[in-house]
Amino acid sequence: MLVSKNKATSSLLKSEKKSLFRFLTLYVAMVIFMLTLLSLFYYQSQEKLMLSDQRAMLTKYAYIQTKRLKVLHHFFDERTEYPRDPRFKSAIYDLEYMKIFSLLEDENVRFDEEVYITNKHIHLVKSLDEFYLGTKYLIIEVKDSGAWRGEIWKNIIGYGLSAFIFFMLFGLYLAKLFLRPMRDSIVLLDRFIKDTTHELNTPLSAILANIEMMDTDVMIEKNKVKLARINIAAKTVSVLYKDLMYLTLEQETVNEDEEIVIKELIYDRAEYFSVLAQSKHLECNLDLEEASITMDRRKFTRVIDNLISNAIKYNKRYGTVGIKLRENMLVIWDTGIGMNEEKIPFMFDRYMRFNDSEGGFGVGLSIVKKILDEYSISIEVKSKEGEGTSMVLRW
Repeated sequence: MLVSKNKATSSLLKSEKKSLFRFLTLYVAMVIFMLTLLSLFYYQSQEKLMLSDQRAMLTKYAYIQTKRLKVLHHFFDERTEYPRDPRFKSAIYDLEYMKIFSLLEDENVRFDEEVYITNKHIHLVKSLDEFYLGTKYLIIEVKDSGAWRGEIWKNIIGYGLSAFIFFMLFGLYLAKLFLRPMRDSIVLLDRFIKDTTHELNTPLSAILANIEMMDTDVMIEKNKVKLARINIAAKTVSVLYKDLMYLTLEQETVNEDEEIVIKELIYDRAEYFSVLAQSKHLECNLDLEEASITMDRRKFTRVIDNLISNAIKYNKRYGTVGIKLRENMLVIWDTGIGMNEEKIPFMFDRYMRFNDSEGGFGVGLSIVKKILDEYSISIEVKSKEGEGTSMVLRW
């Protein structure tokens, strides 16, 4: 009991996985968006801090160059060479932003900003009060080593990765809290199914045995109808009981694979379900050729029983249930209520039900899919709402 409980707790259903995936996708997107905004804010603030530090040095260079321009302006007849400095490059522009002289490596000057970065250079735009040599704007240019960028990216990646890991761990904790009610419900439902299964065994066996022993020849027609209804109900419960038995006990037993003559098995199971089919006035269309498969007979019987049972259960009155058998292919189809194509991917989830008017726990198709996957048998579902469903098995 404890082992089964642990298995139920540790196993994730497809619906649970999808809920977890949706939550984590949204959560990760929000975390990445938040970290991106914080990284952008940090980068911009560090860039402004760097430019603020550079402004003091560039202002000093601008002061030195202004003094030189003043000297050149007053002694222009004697000195005609533009003053240069190995620490920086400069340029002068007039009031109308026309270039007078330039030593800049990057000529892309922004007159609306005081300090800015262009490519691999940092510029300072200094507006002069006195027009030496007609100069209104003095541009100071120094090379940007980019070391500050490396330091910023190092911090962003380091702190960002640490923050991302922290938020992901926190997200997983939230996801566990988010999924805990679902897990608890699954554990409780599994426990209920196990307890119910044990309680069903004795009375169900007694009902089926007594139905078989009854002599219908001496019964009046009214009692025959009542007995037929009891037989239908008992066989419906029997299918559910066998599913629950497989779910709780038989799936853990060792497989006893054998070569199964499918045609004979289908005739046998069709005969078993004939009472259920007759209760809805269904026509049975059998198109069977010789075919065989090697697998555990109990498991293959569970597959056939569930597919035929569903074809009857979700069929319309006076509808048709068809079984087509070919070598390496089995098709079980009906003219029933069908389903929306969007629901098909979830029809094999345990406890998933699409019609509340029909009984059952929603475990039958989950068992079918588990068995088919175990033996690498593919199943293709074709269904249209209001027209019917077709299950195609290939091996």
